[in-house]
Amino acid sequence: MRPSVIVGAGLVLIAAAGSVRAEANKFAYVDVQRALNECDAGKRAKAEFQSKIKSLESRLQPQQDEVQSLKDQLEKKGMLMTDDQRQRLQDQLQAKLKNFERDYKDDQDELQKEDNKVTAKIVHDLAQIIRSMGQRDGYTMVMEKGSILWGAPGIDITDSVIRSYNASHVPIGTLGEGGGGSRQASAESDDSDDSGAPAAKKSTISK
Repeated sequence: MRPSVIVGAGLVLIAAAGSVRAEANKFAYVDVQRALNECDAGKRAKAEFQSKIKSLESRLQPQQDEVQSLKDQLEKKGMLMTDDQRQRLQDQLQAKLKNFERDYKDDQDELQKEDNKVTAKIVHDLAQIIRSMGQRDGYTMVMEKGSILWGAPGIDITDSVIRSYNASHVPIGTLGEGGGGSRQASAESDDSDDSGAPAAKKSTISK
């Protein structure tokens, strides 16, 4: 057999072997943020979060109005006041503004903590669904969409993950507990929990 024929046959065998190895691996990816936004639990959580934001804004509105009123007085009448009167008004404005900013920040921080907590619980559940689907359907690896540069639409299993989670009908944060126990997932944990899920801090129900 001539050398060129031998080399050609070898390349065919190598290509065939590579094809077998490629077919042995099965990959998929999930858009965790979209799953979070579109699953039933995420929609409910987002609606509750937005309701709390509106409640916060309504509660702080009187303080904001008072601050604005003092600003208007200072701008419109400040030049007509004595130095002492103007200084008292400025001090009052600064005190009211400081109180408003403190209250606003405290409430925002509390809402953010709640956002992180709920997000972590739902992401934990999604991770359990993804793990279960991966094992059931024979995937070699399931990646998070944000961690890959490109993926064919055909290997996007986000919709399947959402449908499976919606069909579970369980309280958030309880999947994978084997008895319905409540797992308190934490947003301050590492970049993945024990199921390999992306950290909740990378996603949020407030988006």
